[in-house]
Amino acid sequence: MTWLIAFGLGLLMGSFVNVVVHRLPRMVMAEPDAAHTNQRYDLCWPASHCPHCHTPLKWHHNIPLLSFVWLKGRCGFCQRAIHPLYPLLEVITALTWVACAWHWGLSVTALCWALFATTLLALAVIDWQTTLLPDDLTQALVWGGLIASASGWLPLRLDQSVWGAVAGYGVLWCVATAFERITGKQGMGAGDFKLLAGLGAWLGPLALIPLLMLASLSGAIFGLTLKFIDRLHPDGYIPFGPFLAAAGLLIAVVGMGPIATWLGWSFFA
Repeated sequence: MTWLIAFGLGLLMGSFVNVVVHRLPRMVMAEPDAAHTNQRYDLCWPASHCPHCHTPLKWHHNIPLLSFVWLKGRCGFCQRAIHPLYPLLEVITALTWVACAWHWGLSVTALCWALFATTLLALAVIDWQTTLLPDDLTQALVWGGLIASASGWLPLRLDQSVWGAVAGYGVLWCVATAFERITGKQGMGAGDFKLLAGLGAWLGPLALIPLLMLASLSGAIFGLTLKFIDRLHPDGYIPFGPFLAAAGLLIAVVGMGPIATWLGWSFFA
């Protein structure tokens, strides 16, 4: 029963993640049709509609996952294919919530880590698609970690959470500033600083070194693979946010010891 409740809540959150992934970047970039007209555009309005024919969806078209299966992956009006990312995000989010409920039971701690993972998923997808890491999500990640730590919902003291956030922002800011001074080019955006600050608030300052090593290594391998198969963007840029998010989530699940040992960082093992 616990797992069923978690799966249902996860599907609902996954549906909301789809809304955030689709709309929040447009709100940030203030597209003409969203910001320079009298029409309201936010996470709540206009009502959900087909991105192809723009027909408002009926209530039974909005049931997470089940509607996709029932409609056979196509819009109920224009019959255009629904992007598979929509049900995929719903399933991933639901399984994440089930995993948290399995590990911590129906508790506030499980809810905290489920929201942590859900936020990272949304940030990773948005950054990969648009190279944006919206403040609405990164700041929520920072404050969520601080509040959860202060409330005793995380196995992390408040002072460690605070210093994790400070160090997370400061380390990447120093690296990016030095890179820009030396090369005259921007290496990464401020969104990456804020994302690492959020991860530091949840995981503590000692997790940042293995986290950065893992994210950098996986990002480099992925970039070289894209270059080898001739799929790398002409400017060679790959968003760093998804790799930071994946590394942070892996450390949250596995712990610093196994990751640091695998990386050869024996001090943290």
